[in-house]
Amino acid sequence: MIITLTTPAMLFPAVSLLLLAYTNRFVTLASIIRNFAPDENNDVITEQITNLRQRIYLIRRMQEAGVISFLLCVLAMLAIYIEYQKIGSYIFGASLVCLMYSLYLSVREIRISCDALDVHLKEFNVSFKKKKRKSN
Repeated sequence: MIITLTTPAMLFPAVSLLLLAYTNRFVTLASIIRNFAPDENNDVITEQITNLRQRIYLIRRMQEAGVISFLLCVLAMLAIYIEYQKIGSYIFGASLVCLMYSLYLSVREIRISCDALDVHLKEFNVSFKKKKRKSN
């Protein structure tokens, strides 16, 4: 299979947008952490802190894999440009593998984020039940 110089170049916009999305996730999560002020020390707060740590770690790995994918894409273009077609193809394949890994981590982070929302909703439910009992 012959890969031309334009094949890896087509990934540039996709990887750039992906990295921007990851950065936005990180900024949002950092804001949540900075504004997080636990009132009491209970299991819910411990679970939320654990969840936030997992998400930060995953986002860092997502960004690293995305940047490595981007770098390998550039190297593949360089190899193809200097007429090392086979090496360029392998490097481009490695770039795609890194991109897939980054996307996999993104799905994991989304799942953890949903779990965090579930923990938060459980806390609301407990609070609502307590208020309901007091009013009766």
